[in-house]
Amino acid sequence: MPGEAVIIMRKFVSILGISLLAVLAVPSVAYAADDDYPPTPPTTASLSGSTAMAECEADTPWIDYSVTLTDPSNVSTGHTAVLFMTDGTNSTEIPLGELQNNHLEGRVLWPGASVGADGRGNGWPGWAFENGQWVKTSGNFAWTRGSITAEIRVNPQLTVALSYPPSTPQCLTDPAGVAAVTSGSLPATGMSSMVLPLGVAGGAIVVVGLVVLLARRRSRA
Repeated sequence: MPGEAVIIMRKFVSILGISLLAVLAVPSVAYAADDDYPPTPPTTASLSGSTAMAECEADTPWIDYSVTLTDPSNVSTGHTAVLFMTDGTNSTEIPLGELQNNHLEGRVLWPGASVGADGRGNGWPGWAFENGQWVKTSGNFAWTRGSITAEIRVNPQLTVALSYPPSTPQCLTDPAGVAAVTSGSLPATGMSSMVLPLGVAGGAIVVVGLVVLLARRRSRA
Protein backbone atom coordinates (compact mmCIF):
# COMPACT_ATOMS: atom_id res chain seq x y z
CA MET A 1 0.00 0.00 0.00
CA PRO A 2 2.71 2.48 0.79
CA GLY A 3 4.06 1.95 -2.71
CA GLU A 4 0.69 2.69 -4.25
CA ALA A 5 0.40 5.84 -2.13
CA VAL A 6 3.73 7.06 -3.42
CA ILE A 7 2.68 6.41 -7.01
CA ILE A 8 -0.60 8.27 -6.50
CA MET A 9 1.24 11.17 -4.88
CA ARG A 10 3.67 11.37 -7.79
CA LYS A 11 0.80 11.41 -10.31
CA PHE A 12 -0.92 14.15 -8.31
CA VAL A 13 2.24 16.27 -8.23
CA SER A 14 2.76 15.70 -11.95
CA ILE A 15 -0.81 16.75 -12.80
CA LEU A 16 -0.51 19.77 -10.51
CA GLY A 17 2.72 20.82 -12.17
CA ILE A 18 1.21 20.54 -15.66
CA SER A 19 -1.80 22.63 -14.55
CA LEU A 20 0.45 25.33 -13.13
CA LEU A 21 2.46 25.47 -16.33
CA ALA A 22 -0.75 25.81 -18.35
CA VAL A 23 -1.97 28.67 -16.15
CA LEU A 24 1.35 30.48 -16.37
CA ALA A 25 1.44 30.07 -20.13
CA VAL A 26 -1.96 31.77 -20.73
CA PRO A 27 -0.77 35.38 -20.23
CA SER A 28 2.10 34.84 -22.61
CA VAL A 29 -0.31 33.65 -25.26
CA ALA A 30 -2.54 36.66 -24.62
CA TYR A 31 0.39 39.04 -24.85
CA ALA A 32 1.50 37.41 -28.07
CA ALA A 33 -2.02 37.83 -29.46
CA ASP A 34 -1.97 41.52 -28.55
CA ASP A 35 1.29 41.95 -30.44
CA ASP A 36 -0.41 40.70 -33.59
CA TYR A 37 -2.64 43.84 -33.79
CA PRO A 38 -1.22 46.68 -35.99
CA PRO A 39 -0.50 50.01 -34.26
CA THR A 40 -3.06 52.82 -34.55
CA PRO A 41 -2.17 54.96 -37.60
CA PRO A 42 -1.16 58.57 -36.79
CA THR A 43 -3.66 61.39 -37.32
CA THR A 44 -2.95 63.42 -40.47
CA ALA A 45 -1.77 67.00 -39.86
CA SER A 46 -4.11 69.75 -41.07
CA LEU A 47 -4.19 73.52 -41.72
CA SER A 48 -7.99 73.62 -41.54
CA GLY A 49 -9.22 77.06 -40.48
CA SER A 50 -6.16 78.91 -41.78
CA THR A 51 -6.87 81.99 -43.93
CA ALA A 52 -5.24 84.49 -46.29
CA MET A 53 -7.22 87.58 -47.33
CA ALA A 54 -6.41 90.60 -49.51
CA GLU A 55 -7.02 94.06 -48.06
CA CYS A 56 -6.33 97.64 -49.15
CA GLU A 57 -5.10 100.12 -46.56
CA ALA A 58 -3.61 103.57 -47.22
CA ASP A 59 -3.54 102.87 -50.98
CA THR A 60 -1.52 99.71 -50.33
CA PRO A 61 -2.55 96.12 -51.14
CA TRP A 62 -1.85 93.78 -48.22
CA ILE A 63 -2.35 90.08 -47.51
CA ASP A 64 -3.56 89.32 -43.98
CA TYR A 65 -2.93 85.72 -42.92
CA SER A 66 -3.68 83.41 -40.03
CA VAL A 67 -2.08 79.95 -39.98
CA THR A 68 -3.03 77.21 -37.52
CA LEU A 69 -1.45 73.75 -37.67
CA THR A 70 -3.40 70.86 -36.14
CA ASP A 71 -0.94 68.00 -35.64
CA PRO A 72 -1.88 65.72 -32.70
CA SER A 73 0.42 62.92 -33.89
CA ASN A 74 3.36 65.26 -34.55
CA VAL A 75 3.78 64.08 -38.14
CA SER A 76 4.49 67.48 -39.74
CA THR A 77 8.09 67.76 -40.92
CA GLY A 78 8.35 71.53 -40.62
CA HIS A 79 6.96 74.67 -39.01
CA THR A 80 7.93 77.27 -41.62
CA ALA A 81 4.90 78.79 -43.38
CA VAL A 82 4.92 80.21 -46.93
CA LEU A 83 2.21 81.51 -49.24
CA PHE A 84 2.41 80.04 -52.74
CA MET A 85 0.74 81.89 -55.64
CA THR A 86 0.45 80.86 -59.30
CA ASP A 87 -1.55 81.61 -62.44
CA GLY A 88 -0.60 78.29 -63.97
CA THR A 89 2.44 79.74 -65.76
CA ASN A 90 4.09 82.08 -63.28
CA SER A 91 4.50 81.45 -59.57
CA THR A 92 5.99 82.97 -56.44
CA GLU A 93 6.46 82.03 -52.78
CA ILE A 94 6.08 84.59 -50.00
CA PRO A 95 7.76 83.68 -46.67
CA LEU A 96 5.35 84.11 -43.76
CA GLY A 97 7.49 82.96 -40.83
CA GLU A 98 7.89 80.25 -38.20
CA LEU A 99 4.88 78.86 -36.37
CA GLN A 100 4.96 79.28 -32.60
CA ASN A 101 2.86 76.73 -30.71
CA ASN A 102 1.48 75.71 -34.11
CA HIS A 103 0.13 79.21 -34.87
CA LEU A 104 1.21 82.26 -36.87
CA GLU A 105 -0.57 85.43 -38.01
CA GLY A 106 0.36 88.76 -39.56
CA ARG A 107 0.40 90.60 -42.91
CA VAL A 108 2.67 90.91 -45.93
CA LEU A 109 2.68 93.23 -48.92
CA TRP A 110 1.08 91.94 -52.11
CA PRO A 111 3.84 90.96 -54.57
CA GLY A 112 4.95 94.02 -56.55
CA ALA A 113 3.57 96.52 -54.02
CA SER A 114 5.65 98.99 -52.00
CA VAL A 115 5.10 101.62 -49.30
CA GLY A 116 6.62 105.09 -49.03
CA ALA A 117 8.05 106.81 -45.96
CA ASP A 118 4.64 108.38 -45.35
CA GLY A 119 3.09 104.94 -44.94
CA ARG A 120 1.09 105.12 -48.15
CA GLY A 121 1.41 102.92 -51.21
CA ASN A 122 3.91 104.09 -53.83
CA GLY A 123 4.17 100.97 -56.00
CA TRP A 124 1.68 98.48 -57.41
CA PRO A 125 1.92 95.20 -59.36
CA GLY A 126 1.73 95.66 -63.13
CA TRP A 127 2.87 99.30 -62.99
CA ALA A 128 6.24 101.01 -63.48
CA PHE A 129 7.20 104.68 -62.97
CA GLU A 130 9.16 105.73 -66.06
CA ASN A 131 10.14 109.20 -67.29
CA GLY A 132 8.04 110.89 -64.64
CA GLN A 133 4.84 108.97 -65.28
CA TRP A 134 3.16 105.67 -64.49
CA VAL A 135 2.97 103.11 -67.30
CA LYS A 136 1.50 99.63 -67.38
CA THR A 137 3.97 96.76 -67.59
CA SER A 138 3.80 93.00 -67.93
CA GLY A 139 6.47 92.78 -65.24
CA ASN A 140 6.41 93.58 -61.52
CA PHE A 141 4.07 90.65 -60.77
CA ALA A 142 1.35 91.92 -63.14
CA TRP A 143 0.09 88.34 -63.44
CA THR A 144 -1.02 88.35 -59.78
CA ARG A 145 -3.81 90.77 -60.71
CA GLY A 146 -5.57 88.07 -62.75
CA SER A 147 -6.95 84.65 -61.94
CA ILE A 148 -4.60 82.95 -59.49
CA THR A 149 -4.45 79.96 -57.17
CA ALA A 150 -3.03 80.40 -53.68
CA GLU A 151 -1.88 77.88 -51.07
CA ILE A 152 -0.65 78.18 -47.51
CA ARG A 153 2.18 75.65 -47.19
CA VAL A 154 3.70 74.25 -44.02
CA ASN A 155 3.56 70.51 -44.82
CA PRO A 156 0.63 70.00 -44.99
CA GLN A 157 -0.83 72.67 -47.30
CA LEU A 158 -4.20 74.38 -47.77
CA THR A 159 -5.73 76.08 -50.83
CA VAL A 160 -7.21 79.53 -50.04
CA ALA A 161 -9.33 81.91 -52.13
CA LEU A 162 -7.26 85.01 -52.89
CA SER A 163 -7.50 87.79 -55.49
CA TYR A 164 -6.04 91.28 -55.95
CA PRO A 165 -8.17 93.91 -54.18
CA PRO A 166 -9.87 96.41 -56.54
CA SER A 167 -9.44 100.17 -56.25
CA THR A 168 -12.20 102.08 -54.46
CA PRO A 169 -12.75 105.81 -53.82
CA GLN A 170 -11.44 105.18 -50.30
CA CYS A 171 -8.38 103.10 -51.19
CA LEU A 172 -6.44 102.92 -54.47
CA THR A 173 -4.62 99.80 -55.57
CA ASP A 174 -3.35 101.47 -58.75
CA PRO A 175 -1.49 104.76 -59.29
CA ALA A 176 -3.61 107.86 -58.59
CA GLY A 177 -5.06 109.39 -61.74
CA VAL A 178 -5.00 106.13 -63.69
CA ALA A 179 -6.83 103.87 -61.26
CA ALA A 180 -9.95 102.02 -62.34
CA VAL A 181 -12.06 102.91 -59.32
CA THR A 182 -14.83 100.52 -58.34
CA SER A 183 -17.97 102.41 -57.25
CA GLY A 184 -21.70 102.55 -57.81
CA SER A 185 -21.39 105.17 -60.56
CA LEU A 186 -19.66 105.24 -63.93
CA PRO A 187 -15.90 105.81 -63.74
CA ALA A 188 -14.79 109.41 -64.05
CA THR A 189 -12.77 110.17 -67.20
CA GLY A 190 -11.39 113.22 -68.93
CA MET A 191 -14.34 113.08 -71.35
CA SER A 192 -16.90 113.50 -68.56
CA SER A 193 -15.57 116.95 -67.64
CA MET A 194 -16.14 118.08 -71.25
CA VAL A 195 -19.53 116.45 -71.78
CA LEU A 196 -21.21 118.22 -68.86
CA PRO A 197 -20.55 121.83 -70.07
CA LEU A 198 -21.47 120.87 -73.64
CA GLY A 199 -24.72 119.36 -72.45
CA VAL A 200 -25.61 122.49 -70.49
CA ALA A 201 -24.79 124.74 -73.47
CA GLY A 202 -26.84 122.57 -75.82
CA GLY A 203 -29.82 122.72 -73.50
CA ALA A 204 -29.59 126.51 -73.30
CA ILE A 205 -29.55 126.80 -77.11
CA VAL A 206 -32.70 124.68 -77.37
CA VAL A 207 -34.51 126.86 -74.82
CA VAL A 208 -33.53 130.08 -76.63
CA GLY A 209 -34.72 128.65 -79.95
CA LEU A 210 -38.12 127.77 -78.49
CA VAL A 211 -38.52 131.28 -77.04
CA VAL A 212 -37.72 132.90 -80.42
CA LEU A 213 -40.13 130.57 -82.23
CA LEU A 214 -42.99 131.38 -79.85
CA ALA A 215 -42.29 135.11 -80.13
CA ARG A 216 -42.50 134.96 -83.92
CA ARG A 217 -45.81 133.08 -83.82
CA ARG A 218 -47.30 135.64 -81.46
CA SER A 219 -46.16 138.58 -83.66
CA ARG A 220 -47.79 136.99 -86.73
CA ALA A 221 -51.01 136.44 -84.83
